[in-house]
Amino acid sequence: MTGDITNYLFNQDFCHYLGWHLSNAFEYQEDDQINDFWCDGIAMPSIDRQLYPKNVNDTRKIITTAYIGSDGQEKYEMTIRFGPKALSRYARGLDLKECVPARDTQGWIRLDIDEKKIELQLR
Repeated sequence: MTGDITNYLFNQDFCHYLGWHLSNAFEYQEDDQINDFWCDGIAMPSIDRQLYPKNVNDTRKIITTAYIGSDGQEKYEMTIRFGPKALSRYARGLDLKECVPARDTQGWIRLDIDEKKIELQLR
């Protein structure tokens, strides 16, 4: 896998799934400030090499942009961190959806409303 980003598992389909899942997860978070948030979309990273399996393995993350907030339109810098299962599945070209924690799981979403940053931890 090199060059053609359409072959990577972090793709538009995964971004759509993650955005939908994140919208559902916000209502279950303990932080009352974000219970009415939703996600209107997650963009593909602006730097394609972030998606290369070696880069993901070395950095254990992908940085991109998400549109979230009470109206779903605020631009946030999104860091998606890869846990051991996600790293293994990504390296083997397997679907990442099962690495996304359940929507009622606490602690996998970190949100800084003032800095407009969100961090997600995949398993």
